[in-house]
Amino acid sequence: MSMTAYETKPLDQTTWADFAALVEANNGIWGGCWCMWYHRKDTGETPAKKREAKERLVLEGRAHAALVYDGTKCTGWCQFGSPEELPCIHNSRAYLAAKPKLPDWRITCFFSSKGYRGKGVAFAALSGAIEQIEQMGGGRVEGYPEDTEGRKASPSFLFNGSLSIFERLQFERVRLIGKHKWVVNRMVHPGT
Repeated sequence: MSMTAYETKPLDQTTWADFAALVEANNGIWGGCWCMWYHRKDTGETPAKKREAKERLVLEGRAHAALVYDGTKCTGWCQFGSPEELPCIHNSRAYLAAKPKLPDWRITCFFSSKGYRGKGVAFAALSGAIEQIEQMGGGRVEGYPEDTEGRKASPSFLFNGSLSIFERLQFERVRLIGKHKWVVNRMVHPGT
């Protein structure tokens, strides 16, 4: 399967049904998260309540993602948004210890459907997110990927993405915030 076969689209009211179908087909993603953890840490809500909350954020334009399609089938995504939209990140204590200047945008979460893992969906999703950020005015973009160099890491647990994908798209390492987790960033200029 070639990466060039993929198309990306924004998560919005026109693509909500595709996103929801993929999440539902995968047990709500990680047992019912619905990609809500980064919006707010788990509040103990049921998966149905998280679904409702995610749909409301999408319809209000307060949840962003680049959805990846193989033909008409949604196969994965990359979630992004402002720090206000996505205030929660993993390893936040280590992240905040450096008193960082917050970025304009955060890349927080990736998902690839079974059968598509390791086949370029994450790369296509991150590329699509960067394109959307260009169209939304650009700015400094930050991610929190795992360095998998020289070690085995299950693709199903690389929910923050792999360092190599970010580096292929010109993100630079800033600092470690976990044993294998990096803060990376890149300036994205506004699209024309």
